[in-house]
Amino acid sequence: MRTLTDPHAQSPKDLLDDLHTLVTEAEKVLAETNSTHAGETMAALRSRLDSAQARLSELYSTAKQRTIAGAKFTDETIRSNPYQSIAVAAGVGLLVGILLGRRKV
Repeated sequence: MRTLTDPHAQSPKDLLDDLHTLVTEAEKVLAETNSTHAGETMAALRSRLDSAQARLSELYSTAKQRTIAGAKFTDETIRSNPYQSIAVAAGVGLLVGILLGRRKV
């Protein structure tokens, strides 16, 4: 299993798995509040949570930048080739319509 400090665990699924594990461990610590190591464990969990929040923020920022770049590229392509864009959109619409029409019959 990858830890929250693993630099290679960058996919959203890995991050969600790590957060799920973190929540499970936090629930265990809260159930065992009489433990002598509860303070140390809570500090470790807080550190892991801060790390997860930083990675999630970075992941969100990267996804936002890629989405904006893709939208700008798409906009530029459509503006530079408007008739070709209309033809492609009509062709895709026709293909989807044919495929959906066959399923209903």
